[in-house]
Amino acid sequence: MNTRSKETSESAAPLENVRVIDMGQYIAGPGAAMVLAELGAQVIKIEPLAGDQARHIGRYGESMIRAYSRGKQSIALNLKSDAGRDIAWRLIGESDVVIQNLRPGAVDALGLGPVAVRDRFPRVIYLSISGFGDLGPSSERPGYDIAAQAESGLMSVTGEPDRLPQKVGVPIIDAAAAHLGAQAVLAALYGRERTGAGETLRTSLLEVAMHLQATTWCDYLGGAPEPTRIGDGQPNNAPAAEVVPTRDGHIVLSAYADEHWTRFCGAMGRESLATDPRFRTNALRVQHRAELRIVLRECLSPFTSEECVALLSRHQIVVGSVRSYRQVLQSKDVQASGILVDAHGTTGEGYPALALPYRLGDSPRAVPHAAPACGADTDRLLGGLGFTGHDIDEFRSAGVVA
Repeated sequence: MNTRSKETSESAAPLENVRVIDMGQYIAGPGAAMVLAELGAQVIKIEPLAGDQARHIGRYGESMIRAYSRGKQSIALNLKSDAGRDIAWRLIGESDVVIQNLRPGAVDALGLGPVAVRDRFPRVIYLSISGFGDLGPSSERPGYDIAAQAESGLMSVTGEPDRLPQKVGVPIIDAAAAHLGAQAVLAALYGRERTGAGETLRTSLLEVAMHLQATTWCDYLGGAPEPTRIGDGQPNNAPAAEVVPTRDGHIVLSAYADEHWTRFCGAMGRESLATDPRFRTNALRVQHRAELRIVLRECLSPFTSEECVALLSRHQIVVGSVRSYRQVLQSKDVQASGILVDAHGTTGEGYPALALPYRLGDSPRAVPHAAPACGADTDRLLGGLGFTGHDIDEFRSAGVVA
């Protein structure tokens, strides 16, 4: 890595001199680029003339833009035109990373796929995120988060046993793919410091969805029975991830290690439960889960959720209050973490946002710029490539830029 003074290295963002081209749509690709932007990279979002598809699916799509395109510059290009592709090539030639998650074959059809780009610019790191990977029979299928949840087995283990399979309540696979994609880019950037060569990176929503279930998959691959939906709780431990009603809501708790179970019984003033023949060991508690749940409700339902959290936490029992979004915002832990920030706009407008979920030393969290409007930086970026105002007007008249 480049040698810099201690003062400079402590004050500069880690990716200060890295430039990223984001050709993604929706969450996974733009999200990976957003992570790099918040770490200091200059990220240029190349959008179609009409903009990222997320801009056209209503309020939730606009929230995607706010969440995953902040901190970027936007240029709107017609990549189906020769002039539009020429501009894209100029931008790529001055960049370190290209990220895309377009439908299968789209970037190759435009002549901007990883082989073409890295043949021309071997130092470029090129990340592609697909639905089902590029090697199997589903390589040409479009893939969204929900399809990956279904085909990775995740939905088969989510929900109540006597009801339909359920998806996770948020696009968890898309979000995870964004962070894992950024992780792969960071590894490739580090590798390039040693070798001087870029890298072609590929991942898929299917692979990410399976990776998120690593413990359950390893259990099954090791000979365990096929996992099924059981609602709350865990199949092999009890009480584990149990949802218990309280006087004013619900909590979740885990105390399946025998030491923890004994502490729970002491905290409840029910020491005899620790030696009850039904509950002495984890295996017995799993076997008698229905009776165990009755006992948990008897112990905890007289208390409020916050009283349960305070009492059990004092005895080092893992517990959490099930909170609505409104209640989460009132959490002193969330407020103290600093994850809630205000994305600021170039003209004064802004909106609340979530920062990256980690801190770098004692540095304050980066305050991101608000997501740009489609093509907001087109003229400035074209000027930086050497095009004149007359050139830009001609591009606009020809439908090359917007």
